[in-house]
Amino acid sequence: MQVILGVIFHFIGGFASGSFYVPFKKIKGWAWESYWIIGGLFSWLIIPPLAAWLTIPNFTEIIAQTSSSTIGWTFFWGLLWGIGGLTYGLGMRYLGMSLGNSVLLGFTSVFGSLVPSIYYDIVPTPGKTTFTELVTTSWGRIVLVGIVICLVGIYICGKAGVLKEKELPEAKKKESIKEFNLVKGLIVCTVSGILSACFNYGIEAGTPMAEVANNLWKASHADATTEFLYQNNVIYVILLWGGLTTNFIWCMVLNIRNKTFGDYINTKTPLARNYFFAALAGTVWFLQFFFYGMGESKLGNGASSWILHMAFIILVANLWGIALREWNGVSKKTKTTITIGIMAIFLSVVLVGYGNALK
Repeated sequence: MQVILGVIFHFIGGFASGSFYVPFKKIKGWAWESYWIIGGLFSWLIIPPLAAWLTIPNFTEIIAQTSSSTIGWTFFWGLLWGIGGLTYGLGMRYLGMSLGNSVLLGFTSVFGSLVPSIYYDIVPTPGKTTFTELVTTSWGRIVLVGIVICLVGIYICGKAGVLKEKELPEAKKKESIKEFNLVKGLIVCTVSGILSACFNYGIEAGTPMAEVANNLWKASHADATTEFLYQNNVIYVILLWGGLTTNFIWCMVLNIRNKTFGDYINTKTPLARNYFFAALAGTVWFLQFFFYGMGESKLGNGASSWILHMAFIILVANLWGIALREWNGVSKKTKTTITIGIMAIFLSVVLVGYGNALK
């Protein structure tokens, strides 16, 4: 039952992540940097402490009593992740939600799911899954097979994107993705995918804070038989400050360079509507990790949790890509290819979930 709940929570988180960019498409008359940072203020500054306040009593005291080393490393990984998050938006502009997410999250899946387990082989840490465990146990090998199938599915989705690039004339491609550019998009999504994995490293670095929250919760719930669902919320407060720092600096630079500071008060645009959809996008974005933390409390923060999260994001993003007609006008072969890719990712989710059930 715990595994099923974990998979459900990861699905909800993946749905939030795969969907958050959709409200941005409703914004009119603003430059990308303007709506991105407004959404980001909700994602990284406003909602995280609100969520922590609602779920973790005295979360500020936990942060205040945490070592400077833990705070520093959590913030540092957040800074690097922030660059990945920043370039995520660019990747969606150049490749669209379907192909962009498939390429970008392929790199994030590998680096985010396997690097920590390799690290814990080098620096053994109680309660953490090592790469050796994944290789030498039956449940671990099933999880690894699931990861490999997920990567195959991502590759197939990327292949479908290349076919689409060859088939559609420029004007047709830009009906759904106005700034479509395959070369720029692939470069940006590669960089973004690798750096986006730093979020998982930040969660690992901030684990001592989550453990304190978990222990305090258990102390006040003596009859509890499970882990604290919301323990990660205290980590996000620090981790996302790092992401905010990177994104805020770059968006301000773009506002200056492009002379777009006027967007925030431009009455010729639907200001209330723009602020609402930017805030909605930012809030939905945060929900991905709110539910990721809940899923992790059931499955553990190893390769399984991360790959499930990534797989669900890719599934949802591809479904949104279909709904937004990003694949209209392509051949039956291309549509079949993207369908096979999505089915492979779904199979990977089943295998990773089954491997965890055996564990």
